[in-house]
Parts: sequence; C-alpha cells; structure tokens
Amino acid sequence: MTKPELPTRDDFPVHRRHQTRWADNDVYGHVNNVVYYAWFDTAVNGWLMEAAGCDIRDLPAIGVVAETSCKYLAEVSFPDELSIGLALEHSGRSSVIYKLAVFTVVDGVVENTPRALGRFVHVYVDSEARTPVPIPEQVATALEQLR
Repeated sequence: MTKPELPTRDDFPVHRRHQTRWADNDVYGHVNNVVYYAWFDTAVNGWLMEAAGCDIRDLPAIGVVAETSCKYLAEVSFPDELSIGLALEHSGRSSVIYKLAVFTVVDGVVENTPRALGRFVHVYVDSEARTPVPIPEQVATALEQLR
C-alpha cells in the first residue's frame, strides 16, 4: 500500500508567518501538540480580519469552532520560523472547512513539505441567539481568495 501524497506549500493559496516561542516547547524539546491548535485559530481568524477588511468580532454572525484536528508529520521546535498555509476545503451555507499546514521557513524560504496538517471548521451563528445563520457576506467574499 502506498502512502498518500502530501500537499506542498503551493497547495495553500495563503501563507501566514509565525515565530515559535520558547514557551511553545514542552519537556521533550519540541512544540507541544496543543500549541498547533492556537496557531490554526490565529492563522484563520487573523487572515479573515485582513481579507474581510473588518473586525470579524463586530459582525452580526460569528464563526464558532465546531471541529479541529491535526496530523503531526515532523517535529517543530523553538526557535523555528513557520509559515501556516491556509486553503479552502469546503464552504457551505453556514459553515466553512479550512485545510491548514505548518511549514518551516529556512533562510527565508518556506519548505515544501509540511510538518503538520490541520483541519478547522467554523460554523456561523447569530452572535446573540447562537443559532446557525448564513456566512456573512464579508467572510464569503474573503473565502474566494482561498479557492
């Protein structure tokens, strides 16, 4: 049985740089698994704010995280510089599924092979009633950049 081919940096239309921190490492000398989820959350929401041109927290609908996952492929450790790749897996009426990848940056160049792969699901809900609603127009327009 052959292994499925891994995505490369070119499979992700958006990349966001991130510097690991001393505190990210655990006692085993590599970045602790829970830190990856914070990177994914920051990459998605930071990009959304830039791409939508607004503070997404002020929209009448907010994206709540319904699911996240991470597949670890190779270690990352402080002081690695990273590039978090974002791509669109699926966009529905009220939900978005993002594909993410963690790449290291060596001498200013994003490596081609990911160190980790992630999945991040936002479900849009009314900011007060917390019931599902359509994806806000600003967000839907921004998502076109990930297609």
